[in-house]
Amino acid sequence: MKDRVYLSWLYDFYSGLLTKKQCGYFEDYYFSDLSLNEVAEKFCITKQGVRESLIKTENILINYESVLNLYEKHLSRKNKIEVLCSDIDKLGLGIEIKNSLKEKVCGIDNNNG
Repeated sequence: MKDRVYLSWLYDFYSGLLTKKQCGYFEDYYFSDLSLNEVAEKFCITKQGVRESLIKTENILINYESVLNLYEKHLSRKNKIEVLCSDIDKLGLGIEIKNSLKEKVCGIDNNNG
């Protein structure tokens, strides 16, 4: 099985394109941390059936990403925002103006960033 964090991100982007069963198996296994046996019992199928479905779902998510690139675009935007926020910090502006710019442009809460 592939990297859990990466697959979780892909699931966030593409879960609406999966069937209810695929979502159910995926959520129980990855998010509820159920074992293959527990998922199989819950859905009244075999452990092998769950495993095959999860592998198929993983491959579907990876295929969607290879075509649509939503995760890659998200990472690219996030990186650009971090650079922009860093550049704002380097400007010779007052703290109130910097915080206002960061809040508007970078989406950072002044209390947390």
